[in-house]
Amino acid sequence: MEKRNLDTICVQGGWQPKNGEPRVLPIYQSTTYKYDNSEQMGRLFDLEEEGYFYTRLQNPTNDVVAQKICDLEGGVAGMLTSSGQAANYYAAFNICEAGDHIICSAHVYGGTFNLFGVTMKKQGIDVTFINPDCTEEELEAAFKPNTKMVFGETISNPSLVVLDIEKFAKAAHRHGVPLIVDNTFATPINCRPFEWGADIVTHSTTKYMDGHAMAVGGAIVDSGKFDWNAHADKFPGLTTPDDSYHGIVYAEKFGKAGYITKATAQVMRDLGSIPAPMNSFLLNVGLETLHLRMPKHCENALKVAKWLKNNDKVAWVNYPGLEGDKYYDLAQKYMPNGTCGVLTFGIKGGREASIKFMDNLKFVAIVTHVADACSCVLHPASHTHRQMTDEQLIEAGVPAELIRISLGLEDKEDLIADISNALDAIK
Repeated sequence: MEKRNLDTICVQGGWQPKNGEPRVLPIYQSTTYKYDNSEQMGRLFDLEEEGYFYTRLQNPTNDVVAQKICDLEGGVAGMLTSSGQAANYYAAFNICEAGDHIICSAHVYGGTFNLFGVTMKKQGIDVTFINPDCTEEELEAAFKPNTKMVFGETISNPSLVVLDIEKFAKAAHRHGVPLIVDNTFATPINCRPFEWGADIVTHSTTKYMDGHAMAVGGAIVDSGKFDWNAHADKFPGLTTPDDSYHGIVYAEKFGKAGYITKATAQVMRDLGSIPAPMNSFLLNVGLETLHLRMPKHCENALKVAKWLKNNDKVAWVNYPGLEGDKYYDLAQKYMPNGTCGVLTFGIKGGREASIKFMDNLKFVAIVTHVADACSCVLHPASHTHRQMTDEQLIEAGVPAELIRISLGLEDKEDLIADISNALDAIK
């Protein structure tokens, strides 16, 4: 298909109906697929022929939506997973094994911090968490001979640090490893990490891409730019024969699609975190309006951020789209058209005042979610990051008083009125 702009891809990407086929993406709600002869089924299992045989690996509905996200990011191949957590795990585990090492920004979602710092450590994969504001020298010192990847978030959740993608990409490439970037908050509407040197992008599609809090999901997209064969000794899973598929070498047989093919045919085969086709259908509905929703989220967030900054009960405000913010210049570089609809702030009076504020909100809801049509609020230290120690909270940039608020698509004046009333309740 000829090159399309992002707005058109959101609406028309992925499903391309042929003459007489349904206009709307069909839901292939089937676990299995019928074939007329055993030989053809065997070729599918050997990866010698394209097709579907079991939905634990692939499903037509899922693949169409994955292709839309791939096109939005400007990649060569993509896949969906059952959650953003699964996407980040698969993206790393696809190239890492026991004895390997990961470098990860210390400012990432708490679940990701725990995934790399606790769960994958149990699998023998070590991690070094590094301040994303580190110098090039500090970043360089974090690499080890067994480092296999570098990971960060475009806009970190919830600390809202903007990753210097170019700095981290150049460092990763000097050491012959890929940079993997979680682009959940910015979405490809506001940032395309591949254009700045990132090699692989992940998403929690549960957030802005779905946009309506209806379906948990994740996505992985490969740029196709990282040369696995040039660093064959580091990535034997991609560059040496896979005994579980009769000696297939993914990077050779599938070229630029090798990474995603391995993640699908091997990792998804063995772990099975695939989304339900119905969830992918709902995700596709959300994607059709992503380009319309993101500017409104950003507009509301900037308006609220400016209002909070001038409120005498507020100690501080973090929003990378706000002029004067620590990450404003980086945001202008990587996301000149807007960042996201999420901001954080601290209330004078600390943790107790923050909790009282949230309890007095009327329609901005306290939920374990972010980045959908309805505005919502969370106290990370008590909720998403409660498994972390005080020291880890500080390292992750999540002070105890921090409130994360996600501005939805409501009228901005109504949002400010609700926030104002809740602040007035604090004595």
